[in-house]
Amino acid sequence: MSSSILPPEGETLATGWEPDLAPADSLMRQAVLAHASWAVDAARRAGRPWYDGDRWAGGILDGRGALTNWIVPKQPVDPAGIVAEVAETLPGRAPYLFVSAWPTGDLRASGLELAGHPPLMLRLPQTTAPPTTDLDVRRVTDAAGLADAERVLVEGYPLPEFQPFQPGTVYLPSFLDGSAVWVGYDGDVPLATATAHSAAGVTVVENVAVMPAARGRGAGAAVTWAATTAYADQPACLIASDDGQPVYQRLGYLRVVRWTVWVRS
Repeated sequence: MSSSILPPEGETLATGWEPDLAPADSLMRQAVLAHASWAVDAARRAGRPWYDGDRWAGGILDGRGALTNWIVPKQPVDPAGIVAEVAETLPGRAPYLFVSAWPTGDLRASGLELAGHPPLMLRLPQTTAPPTTDLDVRRVTDAAGLADAERVLVEGYPLPEFQPFQPGTVYLPSFLDGSAVWVGYDGDVPLATATAHSAAGVTVVENVAVMPAARGRGAGAAVTWAATTAYADQPACLIASDDGQPVYQRLGYLRVVRWTVWVRS
């Protein structure tokens, strides 16, 4: 009886992670490939070190902070081997995030420190009412708006390694060629921001930050909504912080699976 479900001898069985497999083979594959694109895009557009291969992708945008530099495995392969490849492929000793969709085992011997196991959250296209806020949420279209978004990210997230704030360190002008950015304003004062990056048929929502003066005013939900619905006909995904999860759930996101994040500091 059991032999009836076995494939013909010699038939190739897809695992879901072959390099030539369509991104839409699964939502998880789309999420992995979209985050791999996010890891590379800003560095590539800025002329900074990057790599995009079958096994992993990554970019080094700046040498000071890990949040700007991502390494993302694209297959469930030996993570320590990828860390070794990163050291050979991307120059210098810049800090980075190692963001894996799969359990990695202990990578401390490879020089990394465990940041945690945050959930990947996913939202399918749906018709729901947008959240309310007293801020004016605007899409960034110029250098001044990009500097406002960068200030909120550096001071509101916060990113101490980029303080005191200087524009053009996290967000270079070329960033807008690959990602869309929103800022929530109170008058002319920027108080919240979020970014959308479309790849592999899904939207990655990243760099959500809110200044203390805007907390409790629906600011985080409003800018996240703008990024989430930037490409209304495709799913959106994000890696959630503990504080952000309730906000994302109210926007229709579901926790799918925990990923693993390590940091090289």
